[in-house]
Amino acid sequence: MGNAKEFTTKNWEKDVLKSDKPVLVDFWAPWCGPCRMQGPIIEELADEVGEQALIGKLNTDESPEVAGHYHIRSIPTLLVFKDGKPVKQFVGVTNTSTLKSALLQASAV
Repeated sequence: MGNAKEFTTKNWEKDVLKSDKPVLVDFWAPWCGPCRMQGPIIEELADEVGEQALIGKLNTDESPEVAGHYHIRSIPTLLVFKDGKPVKQFVGVTNTSTLKSALLQASAV
C-alpha cells in the first residue's frame, strides 16, 4: 500500500474514531474482485488529499468484529468518518471525485 493506511482492530479506535480529521475507510477483502478495482482509487485519493484527511483500508477477513459493528454486508463498502462517527456510506466501486467530494463535505462540517 502507498499512502493509504491499513486499519485493523488494534488501531481502529486511535486512527479512526479519535482522528481529528475526516477518515475514509474502504472495507475490503483480498478475494473480492470489485475490491481489487477499488484499491487503486483509494491509493490515488490518498495521494491527492495528503494531510487533509486520513484514507485507509480495513480487511474484513482480518477484522470481522469492526466490519460487523458497522453492519458491513457487502464489499467494497466505504465509510467516511467525522469525529468518530460515520457520516457517509458508499457501497460498490466508487470513483475518486465522489469520494473526494464526500471528504471535503466532512471537512467543512
